[in-house]
Amino acid sequence: MTIEKNKVKTQDELNEKAPIDQVEDRVEAKMKKLEGNAKQRVAEGLQNKELAQEADRLKKEGDDELRQARDK
Repeated sequence: MTIEKNKVKTQDELNEKAPIDQVEDRVEAKMKKLEGNAKQRVAEGLQNKELAQEADRLKKEGDDELRQARDK
């Protein structure tokens, strides 16, 4: 069995990310969610509304990025 070089498509030609890059996107999104969760706990302890809002924003961004990474 031989491989026809003119029929082979690379990830670059298909505009496809390498598997390691796909994992990296998911890890970054999960880290953002974890940071949001940590800030939420601190905000509750300090009763700081601004920090709680930032925590909610981080968690939402993390969820959105995670969803996008999974859909790719």
